[in-house]
Amino acid sequence: MKTKSPPKNNKTNFKRSESVWAEENGDTAKTLPEKKKKKLLDSKTWERDGRLVETAMKLREALGERLFEDHNIFREQVDIALNNFGMKVSASDLKLILKAVSWRVETAPPVIAKVHKSGKTKANPMYGMYEAVVDGKPAIVEYEADTDLRDTEQAPLLEEGGIEAFIRREVLPYTPDAWIKKDSAKIGYEISFTRHFYKPQPLRTLEEIRADILAIEKEAEGLLDDLLKGGA
Repeated sequence: MKTKSPPKNNKTNFKRSESVWAEENGDTAKTLPEKKKKKLLDSKTWERDGRLVETAMKLREALGERLFEDHNIFREQVDIALNNFGMKVSASDLKLILKAVSWRVETAPPVIAKVHKSGKTKANPMYGMYEAVVDGKPAIVEYEADTDLRDTEQAPLLEEGGIEAFIRREVLPYTPDAWIKKDSAKIGYEISFTRHFYKPQPLRTLEEIRADILAIEKEAEGLLDDLLKGGA
């Protein structure tokens, strides 16, 4: 089993947005899960959110309302701004901020997740290792996968040419930017219980079906006669 994930394409800007809290079905606290309620009432949650808002406002002040067509450039500018402010932001918090101001656009450049030096790592698009030019130098890059487009495929164990041949034939013609996530590959067996153990019931003969239809028609005629007599 293999997981294939086309790269993510993002556009980003820091335009002001408004959040609307809509309460449905009366008191929302009644339907709020206990775990979320506990987290919501925790002072650490509010402290973290306060830091996120402060960081986001600082970044907006530095970057303005410019629209970044390339998410990679946007992240570089964010890192530069944070260094200039002397602010240290955890990876999880930074991810929340970036996600809040970004959205997927099919025509935007793929988002680079990791850069490898050319020569030390070989390009292998089948497994998500692509040749690219980064900062004017040749490199091998890995792109961030778009989780909304992630899918799995089941390849026969005795597939000629292995999983790679299967992906080339069944996947790449329709999704040319897909790749195999190697660490998610699993080899196993599937037993079809329906195929091996299900015993279908024999179909009724045409004579039996015809007899049932005639009996139902006769019963319906009798009911109709009773209704007409009763109405008279």
